[in-house]
Amino acid sequence: MLLIGPVLVSARKGPKATAGAVIWSVALTVTWSVALSVADRHSGEFSPAAVALDCLVLIMGGGTAVYGARRRTEREAELRHVAQRSRDAVLRPLAAEVDGVVFSSLYRSVSEFGLGGDLYDLAHTPHGPRLLIGDVRGHGPEAAMLCAATVGAFREGACGSPALADLAAHLDARISGDLGPEDFVTVLLAEFAPGEVRLVNCGHPAPLRIGLRAEPLAPSRPSAPLGLDPRPQLQRARLGAGERLLLFTDGLSEARDAQGTMLPLDDRVREAACLPLLPECLEALLSLATTHAGGSLQDDLALIMCEPRCATPTGHGTGRTIALSSGAGADARHP
Repeated sequence: MLLIGPVLVSARKGPKATAGAVIWSVALTVTWSVALSVADRHSGEFSPAAVALDCLVLIMGGGTAVYGARRRTEREAELRHVAQRSRDAVLRPLAAEVDGVVFSSLYRSVSEFGLGGDLYDLAHTPHGPRLLIGDVRGHGPEAAMLCAATVGAFREGACGSPALADLAAHLDARISGDLGPEDFVTVLLAEFAPGEVRLVNCGHPAPLRIGLRAEPLAPSRPSAPLGLDPRPQLQRARLGAGERLLLFTDGLSEARDAQGTMLPLDDRVREAACLPLLPECLEALLSLATTHAGGSLQDDLALIMCEPRCATPTGHGTGRTIALSSGAGADARHP
C-alpha cells in the first residue's frame, strides 16, 4: 500500500520528488512498526525481520519508480527540445530592418511543449516586405502541423503572387488538403510601401495603427478565414514616419479576466506600444495581457510590431536586410 505514493508521484513529478516519497514511505513503515511494538509490547508480534523485509520491498519498488520518473523526464526533455527546434524552423524570430521598415516579434504558447496554433512570417519580395500573421483553430501538435503548412505556403507564394489577394487565394488552395472538416485559419497579410501599408484580412483581428491614438484598421467588408471560401478585398492605409503597426492574434484581444471581460485595446495598449524600443513594446504588451488574464494566458499569443524608418523605395531598391543591434534581438526569446 505504501508503494502507491511513490508510483503516483513518479507519474507526475521528477526523480527527486519520487525519491522523497520513497524515503517518507520507508520512514512511515519503521515509525508505524515501532509505535505498534511500544503500544503492545507484550504481544510478541513485533518482528524486526518483517520490518526489514517491508523496507527492502519499499526500497526496491521505490527505486523502480525513481528510475521510471527519470526516464519519463528525459523523454519529455527530448520532446521539448525537438518541439522547440521544429517551432524555431517554422516561426523564425523577427528582428530585422527590411527596406526601411523595422520588424520585431514575440511569441508565447500555452502548450506544454511550446507548439501552438499561432503563426507568422516575413518575406522580402519584389513587391516590398510582405508579412503574414495567423491563427489556426485549436492547439497542440495538430494545430502546429497546420501552422507549418500555412507558413510553407506563404514562403512558396510570397514572391510569385503579384497581389495580396492572389497570395491569400494561393494560401487557401495550398492548405485545403490539410484542413479537417471543422478546421480553418485566420490570416492577415500586410505589404509595406513608402508611406502606406496594404492589407488583406481573412477573418483575423484588425491590426492597430499606433500614432496619436491606437486605431484599428478593420476591413470595410469582412472576409471568411482560409478554408471557408474567403473573398478578401485589398485595403490601403497610411503608415508614415512616427507611426507603428501592431499585428496580433486573439491571445491579446481576447485575454479575459476573472469576470470574463476581454482586454480593451485602449490607451494602455497605446502606451505600451509607444515605448522607445520595439522589443520593450512587445514585452509590455505581453505583461499587460498576462496581468489582465490573472497571471497566465489561456491562449497562444503572437505579436509583431512594425515601424517605418525612412521612405526607401521598395521592391527595386537595394533589397537589404539589416539585423538590429540596439536590443532588437531580445524579442527573439521563446518560452
